[in-house]
Amino acid sequence: MSENQVSQRIEALIAPVMTDLGLELYDLEYNGGIVKITVDTPPGSPGGIDVDQLSRCTRLISRELDHDDPVPGHYTLEVSSPGLERNLRLPRHFQREVGKTAAVRLSDVLNGERRLTGVIESAGVETFLLRLANGEERVVPYDRIDRAKTVFVWQAQPKPGKGVGAGGAKGASKKSAAKDTSKSGIMSSLPASTADSEQEIDDFLDRCDDLEDLDTDLGQDELVQEIASYEDQESAES
Repeated sequence: MSENQVSQRIEALIAPVMTDLGLELYDLEYNGGIVKITVDTPPGSPGGIDVDQLSRCTRLISRELDHDDPVPGHYTLEVSSPGLERNLRLPRHFQREVGKTAAVRLSDVLNGERRLTGVIESAGVETFLLRLANGEERVVPYDRIDRAKTVFVWQAQPKPGKGVGAGGAKGASKKSAAKDTSKSGIMSSLPASTADSEQEIDDFLDRCDDLEDLDTDLGQDELVQEIASYEDQESAES
């Protein structure tokens, strides 16, 4: 059975769970014995998934997969929320995030460009339209994308005794739960106004990869310490 067939079986099994909980399957990947399921609240919801919802969702998904056993051999189940800066992998991801800022790295050069950042104006079945900071527009085929993520622009936070400053908060967390593993992540941010060079776009996407790798490289206690250290460092620099 191919990985795509396994993914389809898993999606069919967990669809009723998503419906019962009022949640949406944002993404599902099966690769190398790891089942990654990303769940979210429906588009237009006032907020994201909280810890209790995610924990309950993980338990129910795990129960369904244990009962029907759609995955051959041993595997690890990871269930998470997409976070503030979310991966854009499928056409429906881009369609959901219309109006949001995205950083895109192409698999090869397209019209002299390989890295782009801008606002997703519209998204179809095969391509999406990206409006750059200078007002120019680019039609980007999905099959030419190497990596794409939304860019969360932090709002300025007031400081004690002062009005709202020019800076913004720089740290956030992505909550997740897993079967056989405990996973968390630190979400990074890059203001859209500064994501205008190839190097900055590459740095942003690579930093997201590095932070996601903390899920594998660190245990829960070490990760908590890492998050605290990260926040302390960012506070000292602000």
